[in-house]
Amino acid sequence: MSSVKYKRVLIKLGGEALAKEGGSGIDHHAAQTIAMELKEIFQLGVEIAIVIGGGNIFRGATAEAMGMERVNADYMGMLATVINGMALQHSLEKLGIATRMMTSISMPQLAEPYVRRRALRHLEKGRILIFAGGTGNPYFTTDTTASLRAMEVNAEVIFKATKVDGIYTADPFLDENAKKYQELTYLEILKDNLKVMDSTSISLCMDNKLPIIVFNLKEKGNLKKAILGEKVGTYVG
Repeated sequence: MSSVKYKRVLIKLGGEALAKEGGSGIDHHAAQTIAMELKEIFQLGVEIAIVIGGGNIFRGATAEAMGMERVNADYMGMLATVINGMALQHSLEKLGIATRMMTSISMPQLAEPYVRRRALRHLEKGRILIFAGGTGNPYFTTDTTASLRAMEVNAEVIFKATKVDGIYTADPFLDENAKKYQELTYLEILKDNLKVMDSTSISLCMDNKLPIIVFNLKEKGNLKKAILGEKVGTYVG
């Protein structure tokens, strides 16, 4: 454990990570690949909590733009995160890893209700913990959920797993002149309106001095490098 920089981490995993490149739904191979990456750091003794998104199945913001009431759209998005959480839990348990899923919306047939003390106990007992259902409230994103849960379970860092290798001045897929930041402050993200996490989640991290590391999960070994304290992606603090 001497080589591990972070003992307890929260990983913010977008729903798109469970889909095929450019696709939607859940891809078994993508889920298994993520599970293998998680197993590698789990075996180092790291305590892992995960907040899962639902964008590969349903996006509340997109549905609202199409005319759906925001509250209903957001609740549908929360249910999508539960489906993703179950898929990830299945992939992890196939690898023999003890896993628990907790939801902010009560559905006891599928998962445990979120109780902070119980969540802490699961981490202490060496179980990977998946948080689904967002905060349980409309108008709050899963990014905000990640910041909130990270502070509640005393995580040392948030790993924001994305499809790009850090934060850029612009979308690197659309602008070939976009430049990558190695380090940023919370205020710089808010001031420049950089679309990495929503402003509420960034503000929560800033107020509680919780660092964020944004990196490409698709690049094999990046998660382990981040755990070991190697430079990967963009550091926000």
